[in-house]
Amino acid sequence: MTVVRTTLSKIEDNAREIAAQAHHRFGQEKGRRVMIAIAGAPGSGKSTIAERVVDELNGKGDISAALFPMDGYHYDDVVLEDMGRRPFKGAIDTFDAHGLRHMLERLKANQDDVIAVPVFDRSIEIARAGGRLIAQSIDIIVCEGNYLLASQSPWDRLKPIFDFTVFVDVDESDLRTRLQDRWRGFGLNEAEITRKVEENDLPNGLSIIANSSEPDLRVKNPGSSQRQD
Repeated sequence: MTVVRTTLSKIEDNAREIAAQAHHRFGQEKGRRVMIAIAGAPGSGKSTIAERVVDELNGKGDISAALFPMDGYHYDDVVLEDMGRRPFKGAIDTFDAHGLRHMLERLKANQDDVIAVPVFDRSIEIARAGGRLIAQSIDIIVCEGNYLLASQSPWDRLKPIFDFTVFVDVDESDLRTRLQDRWRGFGLNEAEITRKVEENDLPNGLSIIANSSEPDLRVKNPGSSQRQD
């Protein structure tokens, strides 16, 4: 039975709770690899929480965990230019949903000695093919991304792949501030920041909040000075 809970706590507390749930699921599966999804809007803090979950799991000593961000499945900028969608990079239609699904299924099957996955390089805003290796010995994979729980087709085919799902909630005002701070960190001017946030990032975030399937666990990520992704 799915139990939906809401927690209001610090990132560290949320990470410990998710790690405990992942560890429990792995015990139930008797050695089969477990897949965890952590979804949320851009700026919600899901990336930071996912990293902490992996650290927490690896620190237990009896299991191994790896991080798999879905951002590696961004379409390349050349493709987005051809689509006329370059200014809206990050919207749901600017990702390779089918490629991501096939990779998740391959990771869950765990039949290969090692799997190379793409990783998004934020410094150049481009995905690097084969940017990370995930060995067959990894017990738990923590996948994080905006659209892992999206309810529209074909994204709705992702949720059944996961053994446990999490959604990171954040208030709209807090989300706007975090997104603005993110782009300031990349040295953009205020006009460009406003355009990116108000015309792309924030609408995407609100759509993600409104159109994601109900997770097994909801966590609330209050305001923080830490990096939020």
